Amino acid sequence: MTLAAITPGELDTLVSYVYDLCGILLDQSKAYLLESRLGPLLKEFQCTNYRALYDKARSDPSKNISNRIVDAICTGETSFFRDTLPFELLQCKLLPEALDRITHSAPGAPPTLSIWSAACSTGQEAYSIAMTLKACPLALQRHRITILGTDISDTAITQASSGRYNKVEIARGLTPDKISRYFDTVDTYWRVKDELRALVSFRKLNLLEPLVGLGKFDIIFCRNVAIYFSQQDRTRLFDRLADHLHPTGALVIGATESLRGVSTRYLRQVHHNTAFYQLCEQ
Repeated sequence: MTLAAITPGELDTLVSYVYDLCGILLDQSKAYLLESRLGPLLKEFQCTNYRALYDKARSDPSKNISNRIVDAICTGETSFFRDTLPFELLQCKLLPEALDRITHSAPGAPPTLSIWSAACSTGQEAYSIAMTLKACPLALQRHRITILGTDISDTAITQASSGRYNKVEIARGLTPDKISRYFDTVDTYWRVKDELRALVSFRKLNLLEPLVGLGKFDIIFCRNVAIYFSQQDRTRLFDRLADHLHPTGALVIGATESLRGVSTRYLRQVHHNTAFYQLCEQ
């Protein structure tokens, strides 16, 4: 399919509009990205050019078109157990310490462990966290576990909630043993088994808007999303995450990311060459 070319004026308009919708900061070098991601929407919504798509989105009271634009722009690279090391860190360091801490912090009450997968896309990270917890059966027997996955994309959250993955998605990052243990085959796709699905809940959330009703988390995963934000928005994001992290909790970000010069509220920690962040003592 030949992609419609975007004009400089349309590019400026859509760059500004995408930023307003989801905080992703694009520039003039991203013309091809906009063409490849938004080009198919021209046909879907019967638009002759990108300006017409923008005008339709702005005048659509249902917000269906603007949501589809967000879906197209924000759909990113993801897989189960992506990058491996953060999940080894979770299993060997963060989980044992968090479980020990909450066990002794509330004697007589069922201790609760709360984990947040921010910008969870189609759910692979959240389910990978759940599978990591499943490898610690005593944790599940003795503690109340909550895993929350959030994303700005309606389409991503819908798929994550359904726990359905195709042949390509299921093969990325999962061993045959994990597939047979945690997934059922249904027609041409694989579905997360109820025992795993019960550990995870999903909701739509824009990380740059007020984070209402989330409470505090023992562990937050927020990987490879802030790289698309402006410096100011990165600071806003990580300062907000700090407000929702328990004082002794842990934040895990992308392997190529750093909070140096972004937020002064965290201390960088390293375990077996894998970095994570904890709050500075107040």
